[in-house]
Amino acid sequence: MFIQEERDAVYKAIYNRRDIRSFLSTPVEEEKINRLLNAAHHAPSVGFMQPWNFIIISSDEIKEKLAWAADKERRALAIHFEGDREMKFLGLKVEGLKQAPITICVTCDPTKGGSHVLGRNSIPETDILSTACAIQNMWLAAYAEGLAMGWVSFYKKNDIRDILNIPPHIDPVALISIGYTDYYPDKPILETADWEKRRSLGNLVFNNKWTEK
Repeated sequence: MFIQEERDAVYKAIYNRRDIRSFLSTPVEEEKINRLLNAAHHAPSVGFMQPWNFIIISSDEIKEKLAWAADKERRALAIHFEGDREMKFLGLKVEGLKQAPITICVTCDPTKGGSHVLGRNSIPETDILSTACAIQNMWLAAYAEGLAMGWVSFYKKNDIRDILNIPPHIDPVALISIGYTDYYPDKPILETADWEKRRSLGNLVFNNKWTEK
């Protein structure tokens, strides 16, 4: 049972963690990185398959290549937007991949646990969902450690496989930038940029069956 202060701390991390794009060059202590990875590794995992691996990248040369892959895809995706929305999308920065002292590539191995994994037999995507839980654990831990974290999710997976020497069957789910920042916004970046507004929870909850609102 949590006391009130502990419960408040959990919700504070949930509500205040942010996707950060700007980082300081200040090094991150190794013990903090280890605690983030340990938090990720204790995420819930369907069938206890633990499908994740973590590639820790500190090489400036490799981070430059990763930033190139993300920027290439960012520019390619811009054709799907028009006018002000296109400009806002092109304004999304990938420099964080180069600025942050550490980048972590979180991968998912769909072969872990063999051919018959509890839960994955019915819903194959549970390996990716489990990996997403690990990333969320890392995000909350980063906030608790006073660190900023950015999740870069637009790139061609084969570009990342080539850069990081990842086997073809392994899925590079996320590039995570970790570091300190001097700008930690009160609201999500895309919300403050008027990209989208937070939906009302009341419109997303049904009782017993799906109901059109």
